[in-house]
Amino acid sequence: MEVLLTMLEFLAVLVLIFVLGLVSVIVLEAYRRRHNNAHVEAPAIFEDPNSLKQVPCPYIFDPAEKYLSLIIPAFNEERRFPGALDETMNYLQQREANDKSFSYEVLIVDDGSRDGTKRVAFDFVKKYGVNNVKVILLGKNHGKGEAIRKGMLHSRGELLLMLDADGATKVTDLEKLENQIHAVARKDHHGDPAADKETFRISDIPIVAFGSRAHLEEKALATRKWYRNFLMKGFHLVVLLAAGPGIRDTQCGFKMFTRSAARKIFTNIRLKRWCFDVELVFLCKWFSIPMLEISVNWSEIPGSKVNPLSIPNMLWELALMSIGYRTGIWKINS
Repeated sequence: MEVLLTMLEFLAVLVLIFVLGLVSVIVLEAYRRRHNNAHVEAPAIFEDPNSLKQVPCPYIFDPAEKYLSLIIPAFNEERRFPGALDETMNYLQQREANDKSFSYEVLIVDDGSRDGTKRVAFDFVKKYGVNNVKVILLGKNHGKGEAIRKGMLHSRGELLLMLDADGATKVTDLEKLENQIHAVARKDHHGDPAADKETFRISDIPIVAFGSRAHLEEKALATRKWYRNFLMKGFHLVVLLAAGPGIRDTQCGFKMFTRSAARKIFTNIRLKRWCFDVELVFLCKWFSIPMLEISVNWSEIPGSKVNPLSIPNMLWELALMSIGYRTGIWKINS
């Protein structure tokens, strides 16, 4: 009996040491990333592939010059990219032809691709012009969150849409998010007697619209393997603990921001990979930015970068975020 108690005490000590060690590692890594939002690096450069001349690089604090910016992160998307981008450009050109007040730009952020993604992206710049399509090269793979952050910070739109390179969500669904943002903005604007209709701009009102696949969850549960459903439910629980309730589908890659909202969020975001979506929700709540969740059409496209090995990284990033913000190690700039 004494031997058993001694072994249990020994195991308890080992577990305690492991937990303390893990917490220490998380705290140290959170401290190391405390200035990640500053992203000290060389300024982004846009290059015209036709003339090889550098194009001025805008910044999120500059006044908007376009109505809509589309930010597309791309990592090894040589095969899936052309079809999705052709569909996107056809929609944008048709809308521009029908509405002379509509203007757009597409920012393709190559996240260190090792295939022909860069070549495909520059082919679209040559076809549509550097005023409408630009490419940002990150050089090496940083993660989807960093690619989107980079695109957001150097966009020119009043409204900024992030969308995946595979075209899993139809680009036409952006109108659902756009219309809801305008409806909320008009409601807030009319509620302010001091507001001037002539000076009202959608870019000045912080609002975020989250595309959502939550309405497809029941069908997905029926068709997925049991272990994928288990991992999904577990991840949703961890997200709820880390960021709180409010958005059912944080991971859909189709989100729209007003310029004001993007300015607040993407100058503070620190996570670079899959869990940056959860940090978006956390920061929206911190700044009291209205969050809209809107159902969008979504299709499973072969070639997803998410796999079971992504789960440990997601949990790691969620732990970093929780420790970083709740201990005050990660400061939020207003």
